[in-house]
Amino acid sequence: MAMMVGPAGLALTGNLRNFLTSLEGIATLGIQNGVVKQIAANKENTDELKKIIASVFILLLSVSVFVGLGLIVLGQSVNNAVFGSQEHFQNLFLVLGLSFPFYIGGMVLTYFINGLGQYQRVIWINIWGNVVALGFTFWAVNEFKTFGALLSLIIPPAILFWISWFQLNRIIDFKNYLRQCYFDLKVIKNLSSYALMTLVSAVVGSWTLLMIRQNLILTSGMEQAGFWEAMSRISGLYLLFISTVLTVYFYPKLSAATSDIATRNIFMSYYKGILPVFATGLFFIFLLRDQLVAICFTNDFASVSDLFFWQLLGDFFKAASLILGYQLLAKQRTLAYILSEVFSLILLASVAHILSPMFGAKGVVMAYAVDYFVYFLVLVFYFRKSLFSK
Repeated sequence: MAMMVGPAGLALTGNLRNFLTSLEGIATLGIQNGVVKQIAANKENTDELKKIIASVFILLLSVSVFVGLGLIVLGQSVNNAVFGSQEHFQNLFLVLGLSFPFYIGGMVLTYFINGLGQYQRVIWINIWGNVVALGFTFWAVNEFKTFGALLSLIIPPAILFWISWFQLNRIIDFKNYLRQCYFDLKVIKNLSSYALMTLVSAVVGSWTLLMIRQNLILTSGMEQAGFWEAMSRISGLYLLFISTVLTVYFYPKLSAATSDIATRNIFMSYYKGILPVFATGLFFIFLLRDQLVAICFTNDFASVSDLFFWQLLGDFFKAASLILGYQLLAKQRTLAYILSEVFSLILLASVAHILSPMFGAKGVVMAYAVDYFVYFLVLVFYFRKSLFSK
């Protein structure tokens, strides 16, 4: 994609990615972690499981239809908010509005499969999703350039709905779960405590990144924003390893832990087993940064190599802090989670606002490293009893 649309096109896809993340948070009401936890806890209780699945699917499908209609009607205004008035991609939001129920539906079905403990199926869905995304991206970018790159962020997730539907129906007779009589508002109420936490991270976090990128474009140009997006794409690939391990393996364990000792053992297994492997990988990525940029991008992106040190440093502290953040989610410590997230976002935006006019994209990744270093220290202090108890 980067080879065909260049730094400027890649910057625009970054804007759309942040916007889509915020939309996902709104349309799923931020309850995805709660859904996985509730289904995992009730997978042997068929009656309760039917209530959870029916209530969540009907509610979120309704919300996604409503959001999709809003995108269709307000396409011009949304375009200006996401890309600025100089870019004209109104038709993109028509496509997004029409496909959005399938986009969100595929995500929700994957939550169900994950909650039912079918991790291998989740992995297969992700593999097929990546294959579909790769094929569609190659065709769309070749055919429509920047517009095709933007479409490739919308259509493959919508196609994933059918793959997820097929996989879920191999576990349960999903159609029989979707009866209005199973809809129960108590289920939604029980999940509401998760909503605020996830919405802050997804919506506020995404718009913060969008504002940072818009400010970077204004102060340093579209090309610098493209360099930052290129670095973020590389970072996202290896951070997927950490997020997958945490979501699939450590989050259920943290949810089930009932004592500080049990929690500490989970933390230590992560810090002694996963984090050193990740740190070693970061070291080799740094050594091979020039080759990675050459393989992944064109000569126009050569300056991305200068961003690796600060990005990798920030990624290390992000990986170190993520498991502590997941503990806040697992134990539904809503206020602590929101305050820590808001503090982190304000710090990131403030430091980036100061450094990006001076250093361009490098200033943003410097701010990222500072932010996650401080965020990690704050969480270590908060969880000092669980981390250092004997």
